[in-house]
Amino acid sequence: MTRDGLTNPPAPVHVALCVKCRTLTNAPVAVRWIQSVSGPGTTLCACPDHVQELTPGPLPGELEGGA
Repeated sequence: MTRDGLTNPPAPVHVALCVKCRTLTNAPVAVRWIQSVSGPGTTLCACPDHVQELTPGPLPGELEGGA
């Protein structure tokens, strides 16, 4: 263990609400991005247990420059 490891603040943990079961997860997986008219878009996440049950939608950057 180094001195920096003991004195630096811990890395932030990304917590999100699962769109399927509505519980908080520490390991969110982005499944869809919703664009907003009046501000930045919103990324919807799922927990690892429910990510396979959801149909993925577009994520940021996937709709830009389409054919």
